[in-house]
Amino acid sequence: MKTYYLIPLVFLSACSTTPKLTLRQQQPSTTDAAGVRYPEVLHAYHIGRYADPNDDSLMHEQHVVYRVEDNTRWNLHLGPADGNVPALTSRDAAFAPTPVNDAILAEVNSQRLATIQIMMQARTLSAALSQFQIALQQTKTNLQETVILRATVNEMKQRLDALESAPGQLSPPPISTTNEPADPLSP
Repeated sequence: MKTYYLIPLVFLSACSTTPKLTLRQQQPSTTDAAGVRYPEVLHAYHIGRYADPNDDSLMHEQHVVYRVEDNTRWNLHLGPADGNVPALTSRDAAFAPTPVNDAILAEVNSQRLATIQIMMQARTLSAALSQFQIALQQTKTNLQETVILRATVNEMKQRLDALESAPGQLSPPPISTTNEPADPLSP
C-alpha cells in the first residue's frame, strides 16, 4: 500500500519548468580615491543554460559573461597634499567667488556696452532686410507687368505692320479742301 502513495510523487518530480535566464551581479570593483585615474568597472553576470534565440538547434551551457560597465577615467577630485599628488588650491576654483577690481569692472562694463551696440545694429539690420525684401517683391511684380506690357506692344506692332503691308487695302479718303457736307447717298 505504501507503494501507491509514491507513484504520484514520481510523476510530480517529472514535471519541471524550463530553466530561466538568471543574472547575478558579482562584486563591483572599488575605486582608488587617492589615485590619479579610476579603474574600469567590470561586472560579471552568471547566465544559466539557454537555447540560442537565433538557432534552435544550439543550446548554451551556463557560463559567466563579463561586461565593462564604466571605462577608466581621470580622478578629478583634489588629492592629498602629502607630496604624492600636488594640491593646487585648498578649494575648488569652480565655486570660488570671482575676483573683483576696477580693471575687471571696467572690462565687464565695456563688454556690456559692446553687446548693447551689437544688439541695436542687429535690429537695424533686420529692419533694413525686411524693407529690402518688400522692395524686392515690388520689383518682381513690376518686372512681370513690364513683360506683359512688352508682349502687348509687340503684338500691336505686328498687327500694325500687317495692316500697313496688306495689299488691296482701301486708300485713305481724299482730303477735301472745302467744308462741303458729305453726300449721304454717295457710295
